[in-house]
Amino acid sequence: MRMAVETLEEDIAFGYMHPRERLVEDELRARFGLKRHIVRQVLAELEQMGLVERKKNIGALVKSYSVKEVIDLYIVRDILETNCARQIALPVASEKLAELEAIQQRHDDAVRDANLHVAFRMNIAFHKVLFALSDNPALTEMIELAAQRAHVIRSLSMVVPEYLEKSRRDHRQMIEALREGDRERLVALCHDHLLPSRDAYIEKYRRMAPQFERADALLPLAHPPQD
Repeated sequence: MRMAVETLEEDIAFGYMHPRERLVEDELRARFGLKRHIVRQVLAELEQMGLVERKKNIGALVKSYSVKEVIDLYIVRDILETNCARQIALPVASEKLAELEAIQQRHDDAVRDANLHVAFRMNIAFHKVLFALSDNPALTEMIELAAQRAHVIRSLSMVVPEYLEKSRRDHRQMIEALREGDRERLVALCHDHLLPSRDAYIEKYRRMAPQFERADALLPLAHPPQD
């Protein structure tokens, strides 16, 4: 079951499955060799993660976000992540920096080799360790839940080399800000890091369904407050 959840999570995050695409139980049973009740558990978990939604008389679909829903979610992510960055005690212990460096080296290598699977998992690991430095488990749990919901949104940037390279550079700059004890730079980096995936999804949404959104619907995230 866990393999099926993680495989479908990546299929959605990499854009192999598109918003509003159906997840057919019989096809999933054949693909993963699972019994029907296990497939339903898989779909229920994906629904909890915000990757799948169920429609009456249709079944399970890959979640589709409107422009407003994307903006709302990214406002929440910005509030959570920038506040978490502000709670990190500086200077950071050398062993924690070394842990982040080791994860980021694997991310660097994966981006260079265009290994999406490893790049995806190392990106998650990097942010998990980074935000854990705040020593606020409740906050980091909320950050992880919001990030999971954004997998569908990030699918448009996850497979584009220049976006992956920017993400890699951002991580390196975050490590440098931690090393230098530069909290304001770290907060700004966490804010800016969110924008490319949000904007790529909204741009694509508008091209595909311009009649659904007003031209001025894209609102900038507020810049993080200064101390």
